[in-house]
Amino acid sequence: MPEARVVPNVITCNAAISSCEKGGQWQQALNLLSLMPEAKVVPDKIAYNAAISVCEKGGQWQLALNLLSLMPEARVVPNEITYSAAISACEKGGQWQQALTLLCLMPGARVVPNEITYNAAISALGKGGKRQLALHLLSLMPVARLVPNEITYNAAISACEKGGQWQLALNLLSLMPEARVVPDGITYSAAISVCEKGGQWQLALNLFSLMPETRVVPNQITYSAAISSCEKGFQWQLALNLLSQMPEARVIPDEITYNAAISACEKGCQWQLALNLLSLMPEARVVPNEITYNAAVSACEKGGQWQQALNLMSLMPEAGAVPNVITYNAAISACEQGGQWQLALNLLCLMPDARVVPNEITYSAAISACEQGGQIAVAVRLLGKQSVGSLNLLVQVRQQKIKRPFITWIA
Repeated sequence: MPEARVVPNVITCNAAISSCEKGGQWQQALNLLSLMPEAKVVPDKIAYNAAISVCEKGGQWQLALNLLSLMPEARVVPNEITYSAAISACEKGGQWQQALTLLCLMPGARVVPNEITYNAAISALGKGGKRQLALHLLSLMPVARLVPNEITYNAAISACEKGGQWQLALNLLSLMPEARVVPDGITYSAAISVCEKGGQWQLALNLFSLMPETRVVPNQITYSAAISSCEKGFQWQLALNLLSQMPEARVIPDEITYNAAISACEKGCQWQLALNLLSLMPEARVVPNEITYNAAVSACEKGGQWQQALNLMSLMPEAGAVPNVITYNAAISACEQGGQWQLALNLLCLMPDARVVPNEITYSAAISACEQGGQIAVAVRLLGKQSVGSLNLLVQVRQQKIKRPFITWIA
């Protein structure tokens, strides 16, 4: 524009900031906002709203709140769009206290909250595990003459997920038709996830089966949640059946889907199927991660396949997956079951170099491997590496694992 001898004004600056918002370029947006006074252009409400929105999309909640605090000094009055964007920024940043504070400050600033404001606040409270506060805000909306929509209900149902409050979630779902709100894919995904967290796999699958009747097409998230519910319910056959249905439904599985299916096989002691699923992932253009390998290693451990477990663990670095304490615990347990006490100890010795801290489960598996291999002295030396608190917990673990008390065993 300067080269064309055209002077930027507030409209062009706002359009440029808005374009940055849609592109998620928060640094560029803030740079433009800061340059406006230099260009003798006074930022208005639209400029600040767009800048706060781009901070929200970029996960910069502190900057969003800073911009909001600068508006009175710039003689710009915030409106419901400003507050909604700022509350959404807090929601994405996991700052439920800040989100609730902003909502409470709105009446004093003579700004009336709207549905978007409440939706953002309910979502922030849900993500913060504040289910009761989230549901309380939902109940206040009719008082404020606001009509909850599918986004509101989705946020409220998701709020029930962290506490495993599946009854409340299903109750909210049942209230939607009466409120003339049509459930969508997000609604069902959230409700199925709540049932999964609450150990209600039958209800989760029932919700999944109801989706075609309500003309809602299951998506990747819905399938993953349903498969995960089968995993929690030790229903590996149903989990694999759902996974097999996905190509026909034109839904592409991702790593979460495969992880849930492999975990279901692990819980069902189906190590061959777990390894088969792992081998299919590259063909499906899905990259296995630590969770995938941990589930597969655990499946081999439960199937008494210590060689397979160690082989999988050795493949992890090449696949860009870093073994963690869960991986080591499963591999050491596999060696324990296979009577390979030397390999179990070798894995334990490798953990410090790998910057992985052993826990009680690690030591318990290693000690058990030594016990089965008749290496009592080695087992006692391992105990010496434990703190007093860890030792007490370990004794409890061992007492549950073997018939005679561990203290007597040491003696």
